[in-house]
Amino acid sequence: MACLIIPPSCKVNYSFTGASIAPDVKTVSIQYFSSFAPLAKPTYSQVFTEALRDIFLSQTNLSFVQKNGDLQFEGAVTAYNAAPIAIQGTGANGLNQAAQNRLSITVKVKFVNNKDDKQNFETTFTRFADFPSTTALAAEEDRLIKEINNQLVQDIFNKAVINW
Repeated sequence: MACLIIPPSCKVNYSFTGASIAPDVKTVSIQYFSSFAPLAKPTYSQVFTEALRDIFLSQTNLSFVQKNGDLQFEGAVTAYNAAPIAIQGTGANGLNQAAQNRLSITVKVKFVNNKDDKQNFETTFTRFADFPSTTALAAEEDRLIKEINNQLVQDIFNKAVINW
């Protein structure tokens, strides 16, 4: 049986999610991420903000506070675009036809760690998901948003509290 010895000077809490959060960090505040992307679904900002809050509440022991958390997030949705990515040939009209389309979403995030300012960052995160050109965006949008949000919030979580 192996034994793990942790020196008393070690001041980091680890979780099974890989998060390393100092023991004096108790709270997180995540402000509403407004959308500045003209093509974004009207509810997207709320859905994204809730997804970011959910990952911190479900994968850490931090308490959520409205303002002035030990860890603070704010930002905005800066891009939300659907575009063709693969051409399958020409259609009956002689124009190129897309085989695949891609929904891409970009968020700008400002992170402040009030207990360790070396951890602070301001970064843009972009993720995407593809869908067939034979399907309208509206028919796939909720599924795509969920897939993209899972990736975006995991990227943000990793950058903020996973210290490899």
